[in-house]
Amino acid sequence: MGTRTTRVENEIIEYLPRMRRFARSLSRDQADADDLVQLTVERALTRLDQWQAGTRLDSWMYRIMKNAWIDETRRRQRQGRHHAPPEAGENVGSEDPDFEKRMRAMAVERAMETLPDDQRLAVSLVLVEGLSYKEASAVMDVPMGTLTSRLARGRKAMEAQLNPSAMEGQSDA
Repeated sequence: MGTRTTRVENEIIEYLPRMRRFARSLSRDQADADDLVQLTVERALTRLDQWQAGTRLDSWMYRIMKNAWIDETRRRQRQGRHHAPPEAGENVGSEDPDFEKRMRAMAVERAMETLPDDQRLAVSLVLVEGLSYKEASAVMDVPMGTLTSRLARGRKAMEAQLNPSAMEGQSDA
């Protein structure tokens, strides 16, 4: 078991950047995201015996993270705390040659932040993290049709925000 544990621990380390990105999409706050990644890794390592070899480790960890975030959100609601507001004004006046690219990324991030949690989670898992619909529906613990519907609504809402002129006339369809 020692070799298996070491191999899985190394895989978890490789997933850290992806887990941070997913945690940021869940929490909308970098500090909360870092705490969520730490909690997820801790839970995964202490519950490694629950992971089934041959299944996707990343999907299992995303499920742990999603459940941990739900627990945290409920705890905050009971205590009257809410999510921190998103940062504003990043890279203002930048001389960065990739400024346009960064501005577009910020616009996408702002559009994601406006989505309801269920749609943001679906968009993040499928479009950002690259999970299949089946894997994402398992992480979210919803039927695949529900995931597909949430993803479609999320895409449409984001498109409306990012490219409003392209959406004109589509509401009549």
